[in-house]
Amino acid sequence: MKDPFQNPSQDRSTDRDWAELAKEVLDTEIEGLAAVRDRIDGQFSQALALLAQCQGRVVVTGLGKSGLVGRKLAATFSSTGTPSFFLHPVEGAHGDLGMIRSEDVILAISNSGETDELNAILPTLRSLGASLIAMTGRQDSSMASLADVVINASVPREACGLNLAPTASTTAALALGDALAVCLMEWKAFDEKDFLRFHPGGTLGRRLSLCVSSLMQTQDLPVASESEPLARALAVLNQGGLGTVAFTDEEGRLTGILTDGDVRRLVVSGGLDPKAPASESMTRSPRFAAPDQSVAQLLDIMEAKAITVLPIVDQDGKLVGLVHLHDLLGKGRFKFSE
Repeated sequence: MKDPFQNPSQDRSTDRDWAELAKEVLDTEIEGLAAVRDRIDGQFSQALALLAQCQGRVVVTGLGKSGLVGRKLAATFSSTGTPSFFLHPVEGAHGDLGMIRSEDVILAISNSGETDELNAILPTLRSLGASLIAMTGRQDSSMASLADVVINASVPREACGLNLAPTASTTAALALGDALAVCLMEWKAFDEKDFLRFHPGGTLGRRLSLCVSSLMQTQDLPVASESEPLARALAVLNQGGLGTVAFTDEEGRLTGILTDGDVRRLVVSGGLDPKAPASESMTRSPRFAAPDQSVAQLLDIMEAKAITVLPIVDQDGKLVGLVHLHDLLGKGRFKFSE
């Protein structure tokens, strides 16, 4: 028996124009997408209405390659304002159907429409009161006969030479699912602010690569002179709203810092003397950062040292700004959305 994984004795690397074959594959997939596009009709609109008016969750299910497409679509729906999750048909048959509610809408994906494991759970899903949308390449299939709405996802042929491996058909299913998701976004007026709310990780990721200079606070900084009475420094601390007052010399160089925590410890120890020079209570040589450091670097420092506010100084040691932890995370003056 021929071993399909055995290396052929003859090197086939020069037998074909592989770039040309790749183009043929893409042409076949484009052909499939065009066929699906041309068949979009009222059934698609009915499916969209079911999904948009769903009072529960959209439950996407499928097996094999269709299941992989289904997982992606469930993630896309959820991240664009339509609560969704993926249900594996086999796991569903062994207890996970308990997650289904009558207000849910099922989106079942199968090119043949005859996937035994999937069709076995569909009657139960219907009996639970959930609506069923079938996305299939066969309108006369068993799955289609069980559905409330059928989206025709048939393609002229698969892209593989054997016309067997799911290629053009899975591309078509994925594209149809994306079309549903985008239409749902429009239906629900899902905008950029909503998107950012569901993608804080992406927003934070972009922030981590920024330089601190783009986020630090530079206006109306709580700054005092170390030679002034502590009472004056406390007034600046109270008005600053950052829980910190920074001290500078006559040249504007950072010399020290005093925080709410420092004041609390002075009160507890009995060492708080409002008339004494602030220099007696401030922390000298505090930690600081440079304007060109990244947000990620500062987050590491502030987390490791339990620091909430960090002074930012230039190469001459002059105070140029202050950064609060919330500024870095987008929870203070700088927000994920307005």
